[in-house]
Amino acid sequence: MDVTTDSSVLGKTAGKDAQNYKPTYVSLWGLAGAEQQVQLLHEQAHESLKKSKLSGTLALGALADMMIQRLK
Repeated sequence: MDVTTDSSVLGKTAGKDAQNYKPTYVSLWGLAGAEQQVQLLHEQAHESLKKSKLSGTLALGALADMMIQRLK
């Protein structure tokens, strides 16, 4: 979000992570690579919840979905 979102939405100066040499997915893999990694982790989260066969995981799945939507 630090790379793709306006400062007014972020609540901090956009690009601040890069200015402070903060290690992020984007700094390690570039924007396209970071987006691919996020999608992969999102899919893995849902698969893990499904495989766990635990009850009451809807909120965790919704949280994973919310994080993806926040990036769009």
